[in-house]
Amino acid sequence: MKSLLATLALTTALTVPGLASARPVTLTTTMANYGGPGAYLALYVTDSSGAYVGSLWMAGGKSRYYEHLRDWYRATGGDTAHINGITGASVGSGRTLEISLDLSDALFDAGYTLHIDAAAEDMRDSPNEVAVPLTKAGAGTPVPGRRYIASFTYAM
Repeated sequence: MKSLLATLALTTALTVPGLASARPVTLTTTMANYGGPGAYLALYVTDSSGAYVGSLWMAGGKSRYYEHLRDWYRATGGDTAHINGITGASVGSGRTLEISLDLSDALFDAGYTLHIDAAAEDMRDSPNEVAVPLTKAGAGTPVPGRRYIASFTYAM
């Protein structure tokens, strides 16, 4: 059911504006062995000017910690309406988060960037841990994170 809600929320937020077709995309985030508690992750998209477009996924269920996902929080004002139905558990050290979503074809090769903010309790926040342009050619290419994420890939 959660996958269906995520797909509906994402399709509504990121497909309807362009009335474009959507394609299934698998996002894979592999965490580094950082040795701490599970990390909160915010996966979201910005346009070519850096303006927030929409949220794809939130890993971590306690909204009181969302402020530590600083760039996402600043872009959304911490409004949980941006993530209703697209949340899951925090992701532990050395674990992998894999989610499949339908993303609008209009997001690829058009200047959009997928960002991941990360934070772990009693550890440093890592805004913009990963920033990867959404391109068809970039699919399948691993991108390293800066602190908590060992690698991120998207597959179409």
